[in-house]
Amino acid sequence: MKLNELQPSEGARKLRKRVGRGPGSDMGKTAGRGHKGQKARSGGYTKVGFEGGQMPLQRRVPKHGFRSRVNTSAEVRLDHLNRVDGDVDLAALKAAGVVARDAKRAKVIGSGEITSVVRLKGIAATAGAVKAIEAAGGSVSE
Repeated sequence: MKLNELQPSEGARKLRKRVGRGPGSDMGKTAGRGHKGQKARSGGYTKVGFEGGQMPLQRRVPKHGFRSRVNTSAEVRLDHLNRVDGDVDLAALKAAGVVARDAKRAKVIGSGEITSVVRLKGIAATAGAVKAIEAAGGSVSE
């Protein structure tokens, strides 16, 4: 095979439609635009989502929710720390599926109960969470 012998596969490249070239072309007279109306005119333009004056779908449907892509911090409950053994850092929390993969930081909050001994490294914790972790025999270092 040589570079000058390369060709696209059969049917991969379609010929463009030549519109407005007489009745024998199947695209004569109205050139596939139908009869009259704004879309049939030259320069006929409607903005994206325009529905002929009817209230567009994106304005009819109520707004719902918001997820900020800027704040990628995750909250971790104390009972979620039971899934991770030994040293707990952000990578360990991601590996255990406790926080999302796109989280850039995490903070342990003092809800739930902790039963395992964990050592937090590089993760923030509330005052109540620190007390609970140390009571369970763990430690917190930031």
